[in-house]
Amino acid sequence: MAARPTWKGYLRLSLVACRIRLYPAMTRRDRISFHWLNPKTNNRIEMRAHDADSGDEVARDSLVRGYEFDKGRFVVVDDDEIEALRIESSETIDLVRFVDEKEVDPLYFSNAYYVTPEGKVADETFRVIQEAMRQERKAGIGRLVLSQREHPVLLAPRHRGMLLTTLRDVHEIRDEKDYFADIDSGKLDKDMVEMARRIIEQKSGRFDVEELAGDRYQEALRELVQHKIRGEKPVRSKTAAGGGNVVNLMDALKRSLADERKPPAATRKRAAGAARKRAPSRRSRRA
Repeated sequence: MAARPTWKGYLRLSLVACRIRLYPAMTRRDRISFHWLNPKTNNRIEMRAHDADSGDEVARDSLVRGYEFDKGRFVVVDDDEIEALRIESSETIDLVRFVDEKEVDPLYFSNAYYVTPEGKVADETFRVIQEAMRQERKAGIGRLVLSQREHPVLLAPRHRGMLLTTLRDVHEIRDEKDYFADIDSGKLDKDMVEMARRIIEQKSGRFDVEELAGDRYQEALRELVQHKIRGEKPVRSKTAAGGGNVVNLMDALKRSLADERKPPAATRKRAAGAARKRAPSRRSRRA
């Protein structure tokens, strides 16, 4: 079942516009989540809003928003005032520039949304813009207001629709120099680099989206919960050794390279099975 649209508005290219819808491309539906309980009764805990000074409980539907402009001093902003504060990108994604998608550093990528036309009237205009972008191999840059923030966005063709990715503001990105400055820039042993390259070459292959499937930690959580439901003692999983800093890098590279040359266990089993099928039986040899 398709999710509800996150946003409805217009997509505009110069003087051409059409109505569109945005749907979240991600879901967290199957994740294990926990509630806080009273340890004496196992009843759920309710977080009730209360006045920080008087301690009086306050109904959630009566709460108002406040911005603290000075210590302990707030200015109240009501829903109508926020609703009235609408800028162009609240309702329209205006494609102001087109770029090669590969030019955009993935560091700026945030959330992804599927984009579709809203209604038959918008369908043709949407498809014309999408096909023109596809033929030019370009992605569009625009802006969009979501969750009381204006986000720069990247819009690109995807199959029959489009994919919109919100981009992080440049000021949200920390300077990499603060983290990489202490990494040595001296020369490396060419032989060791070559061995590492050969290991990478042996491990290389096509990107397979199926390799992204599964969450071993969530699976372990689900297994833990199932044991508890059945009244069984949870089975403690053995933590895989994380290794440590390599003492002899050349020796570790040599052993890694030799290990990568070995076929996977499943492949060895298949090869052994095939060899047994090809080998003549004892009866045929006696004959």
